[in-house]
Amino acid sequence: MLDTNAFDAAALRLLDEVARSGSFTAAAELLGYTQSAVSRRVAALERAAGGPLFERLARGVRLTPAGAALHRHAVAVLDRLERAGEELAALHAGRGGTLRLGAFATANVDLVPGTLKRFAARRPGVELSLAEGLTTKLLARLRAGALDAAVVSDYPAGLPAADAGRLVPLREDRLLVALPAGHRLAAEAEVDLRDLAGETWIEAAPRGQPTLLLAACAAAGFAPRGGLRVAEWTGKFGFVAAGLGVTLVPELAARAVPAGLVLRPLRGQAPARRVYAALPEDPLPAALEFVRLLEEWEPCTTHSPT
Repeated sequence: MLDTNAFDAAALRLLDEVARSGSFTAAAELLGYTQSAVSRRVAALERAAGGPLFERLARGVRLTPAGAALHRHAVAVLDRLERAGEELAALHAGRGGTLRLGAFATANVDLVPGTLKRFAARRPGVELSLAEGLTTKLLARLRAGALDAAVVSDYPAGLPAADAGRLVPLREDRLLVALPAGHRLAAEAEVDLRDLAGETWIEAAPRGQPTLLLAACAAAGFAPRGGLRVAEWTGKFGFVAAGLGVTLVPELAARAVPAGLVLRPLRGQAPARRVYAALPEDPLPAALEFVRLLEEWEPCTTHSPT
């Protein structure tokens, strides 16, 4: 049975140089060894291989059939190691590798794709992968080493204290109210939440759990009237456009609001959440560049697309 532990990178590189040059002496000069050291290392390789790897000639050496077989594998291994070194160098320089990102759903409307467009222009050699999910799951994946950066928020349950040191504040994400275009308040520059006390609200939060809507309405002195429960944003927009209710829309999702609806900011202290970039303890240069670009992002609009 072969002793493959003897086939380390240095031994394979020596084998390659002797095979290419056809000489122990030439290989010794190329690698900075003495000729006797080369002879000893080749002899050790041959013992590990179970037989001669080189045929000794009057002038130089040439590969035996066993040597040619091992040399073929050695070349492949050395090539893979060289490419691994190049990939690692590019990864640590932020010029290559894969950047694994995570984000919550509404961050993927404008913030993340807009930032990634600029990132791709600056770092074209970096491959990108994206995972969408809730903040708690994204932070867990980041801690487990499955993500290199994530866009998270403090809604609805806040952020774990253990992650506080690795969070970069990005922005406050205000909630805007989406109204049908023909709504009585659609022409107002701002809407007082109390003027919506009689409206039906389209929402998706589980019953009994605190939400920004419940907190804001309580501060305004009323309890919101519940309506149809719709999880997807596209569905919510459809129900609002049909005049079946109104809904709150994060400013991050303003670009996704279709024609037929208007977005209006709420007067006074509007409900909001905080958005952060989360990084591991030792972030990759590409992840740091992505976060810097996130910090520069500006929302497309807080007004109606119509």
